[in-house]
Order: sequence, then structure tokens, then C-alpha cells
Amino acid sequence: MNLAYLPSPSQGVWHLGPLPIRAYALCILAGIFTAVWLTGRRWEAGGGRREDIADIAIWAVPFGILGGRLYHVLTDPELYFAAGKQPLHALFIWDGGLGIPGAVALGAVGAWLGCRRRGITLADFADAVAPGLVLAQAIGRWGNFFNQELYGRPTHLPWALYIDPANRPADSPTVALYHPTFLYESLWDLGVMALLLWLDRRHHTKWRRGRLFACYVLAYTTGRAWIEALRIDHANHFLGLRLNDYVSLILFTGALVYLIAGRRPSNDDDSPYPPGDDQKNALTSITDDASGRERV
Repeated sequence: MNLAYLPSPSQGVWHLGPLPIRAYALCILAGIFTAVWLTGRRWEAGGGRREDIADIAIWAVPFGILGGRLYHVLTDPELYFAAGKQPLHALFIWDGGLGIPGAVALGAVGAWLGCRRRGITLADFADAVAPGLVLAQAIGRWGNFFNQELYGRPTHLPWALYIDPANRPADSPTVALYHPTFLYESLWDLGVMALLLWLDRRHHTKWRRGRLFACYVLAYTTGRAWIEALRIDHANHFLGLRLNDYVSLILFTGALVYLIAGRRPSNDDDSPYPPGDDQKNALTSITDDASGRERV
């Protein structure tokens, strides 16, 4: 019997009269607003206008949410369109089910549209948004905690997550404690964000023109691979691997090829951001207006 474990939340929905307030939606929204804020600060510190980011977000966010839902439904269609299922539930985004690869892919289409309106290069925006994007993922994963979903295999580790009987796998209803894979991924995402900020600060000219975003893809998919190996939620398998593993492998390979093929001298500084050490590596630094101290 475990004496230490993580309890599940007592509820994930609160009602204000007839209006349900869902923790899952709050986590997603908190991640989005945090990403827009951080990206806006980074963009402004680099000499851009913060309103550019807000304008691009108006396009990128709806496209990203749509892409995330489409990815989930298309990769697990039997959850909604098999015999006895309810296809209308494919629209119930508040119940969970946003695939990050689809959200990033279609969100990039929306970002491209927004960038065109502002005359901004998509690659430059991608580098600016990469740390904020992975931070949004770290925050959004807590929505799975409130929904008691996407947990891992049973475990007796001190940080095991207690799952209510109604949310346990049908084949093991008496097992109560599982790996909190939502927490693993959230912590991994925070580590990826720190890595990106460090890379951009240390080599702020080298990791531009989409290279920092490629580093994000490499780091995130690496972590997603070992987390997928722990998860026991429904997923389609091919040759013993979950579908998300193949998607991660493809994205990892593409990002690696992009980095290798696009290597340029470290003194390359043809980006729209102000060059030089006197700018305090503006892409990753946030300057305290009151004291002038540099903080991330």
C-alpha cells in the first residue's frame, strides 16, 4: 500500500448557474495567453511591435485549436464513428482531445496568414514563439490532470497519481495508482523552454531563421517518445508502436534535416532583430523597465 501519492482533483467542472466552467478549458486558455505574452515580450525586446504578435495570434490560435482537434479525431476515428459511438461528440472539445502535432501544424498555417498581413517572415516568428509555445503545452497538460486522462501504466512510485474508479481502465478497475504522464510531459516542456532560451541567449544569431523552432521540435519529440511508452490510453498501434511515435519520429527527422541542411556561419545576422551584444540578446531577454536588470 502506497503511503504517498498524488491525489486526483475532486472536480474538473464548476457551474455558474447554467454555465459550466471547465478546468481543461481554463488550462488551455492560460497556456495560450501566457504564450502570447511571452512571445510579445520577446518580439518587442527584439525591436518589433507587440501588437504584431496579438494580430498573428488571432489567426494562429483558432487554426491551432481546430488542427489539434482534427488530429485527435483523424488518428482515433473509432472513438466517434464506430458502431454504437456518437459522431457528434467529435465536436465536444471541452471533453479533452487536442493533438499537439495537429495544433502546431494548422496553427502554423494561421500564423503564416497573420505574418503575411504584418509583413513578417514566418521563420522569424517561429523562432520568437518557440519558447512560449512549449510553455503553453506545459500549462495545457494540466487540463489532463483535471480530466483524469492520459495517465501511464500502474506504478507504486511515491508520485503515483490516484485515478477515480470511474476513470480507470476497464480491464483493471481495482488498480488505483498510475504514472502521472501529464506531469512528466509538463516538466519536460518546461525543460525544453529553458533550453531554447539558453540557446537563443548564448547563440542568438546562430539559432534564427527557423533553427530555434527546429530545436524545439527535436527536444519536444524526444521527450514525447519516452512518455508515449508509458501511456496506456487508447491509441492505434502499428508494428508495436503507437501512432504518435511515428509522428514524433517523422517530425524529429525533418527538424534534424532542416538544422543540418540549413547550417550557416554563427556570425550570420540577417534577421530583422537588432544585432550585437549591446542588445542583450534581445530575442531571449526581457528587460526590467524599472531596474534595467535582465531577466527571463
